[in-house]
Amino acid sequence: MAASVGHRCLWLLHGVALWRSSLLHCENTAPSYFLQSLQKLPRRAFRTDARKVHTAPARTFSLLRPLPILLATGGGYTGYRQYEKYREREMEKLGLEIPPKLAGHWEVALYKSVPTRLLSRAWGRLNQVELPYWLRGPVYSLYIWTFGVNMKEAAVEDLYHYRNLSEFFRRKLKPQARPVCGLHSVISPSDGKILNFGQVKNCEVEQVKGVTYSLESFLGPRTCTEDLPFPAATSCDSFKNQLVTREGNELYHCVIYLAPGDYHCFHSPTDWTISHRRHFPGSLMSVNPGMARWIKELFCHNERVVLTGDWKHGFFSLTAVGATNVGSIRIYFDQDLHTNSPRYSKGSYNDFSFVTHANKEGIPMRKGEHLGEFNLGSTIVLIFEAPKDFNFQLKAGQKIHFGEALGSL
Repeated sequence: MAASVGHRCLWLLHGVALWRSSLLHCENTAPSYFLQSLQKLPRRAFRTDARKVHTAPARTFSLLRPLPILLATGGGYTGYRQYEKYREREMEKLGLEIPPKLAGHWEVALYKSVPTRLLSRAWGRLNQVELPYWLRGPVYSLYIWTFGVNMKEAAVEDLYHYRNLSEFFRRKLKPQARPVCGLHSVISPSDGKILNFGQVKNCEVEQVKGVTYSLESFLGPRTCTEDLPFPAATSCDSFKNQLVTREGNELYHCVIYLAPGDYHCFHSPTDWTISHRRHFPGSLMSVNPGMARWIKELFCHNERVVLTGDWKHGFFSLTAVGATNVGSIRIYFDQDLHTNSPRYSKGSYNDFSFVTHANKEGIPMRKGEHLGEFNLGSTIVLIFEAPKDFNFQLKAGQKIHFGEALGSL
């Protein structure tokens, strides 16, 4: 027993000795190998204020400079986009249909991750900063030149009258600048460009040709209350059929895009009564025609205010869709509406009824009456019920002004 213990002690001492010798060997040899490897590198010297420093050549690092890479990538992408636009124009000239190229889920998610709501609130604050008197003329003139604003139509043509950009965006027009058409039952509620129009089919609405969004997602789920202008839902009917309240009628839609240079107020498109408002806090992505062709259900993602009610042929709705830098949507008779507010979270909605015990009808609106305003360009969507012989007096892509005819029976 004692012998075995002795052998174990000898083996243990022998192992410790070997470990110490190997450690000393590493301590002696590692620095020498490291120094030898550095000496083999070709040296390039540069002088600083303190000392002379030798470095390895930076040839490989110079090939990875970020600025040339960004310029090359950006230039290549811009050239590709210009080629795509040129090809689309040529296809339009030949009368060929351009197939839509939709964004993927990850692209939409990436875009929605941008804090556009916060940026839009900051832009709104900036717009309300009063400009020095001497700076108003140059700033507004640059905006007019960039977006093609016609100041001859403005009620006040003097640029120095507008204290800030917000006042300039919301400028009023001369009364005779937009005569309201009395011959047609539905007029354009705003200036803008017609993106799409027609009948609503299969509960899908076209935001541009070939790109659709869900009617139910856009207007919101049905609620079984007396406030809403449509009857309670039944499981066997589609959402579209539930909106059509009269036999023989169809559901129609019209999408109008307001560019930054357009008149930013919107008006009542017909004689109707507004009974309900639904506010959807949401993203504030751009709604220009290019984005509308790229992102499916763009209008369902964005913040919007849905006004619903009745006109002489049944259901009628007007929706003001917000966009980047258009966080503020104002409805003149609705003081409780606060859009792009941090107290509201995306993905929710809040309802408000204009039908009360004192007011059984709601808010009556006359055709052409002032209804609301944006703080920059955005989109108006009309969805309404009408007889089957309703005809639009429009062409897709045409410019239109407030007061001009949209359609009639």
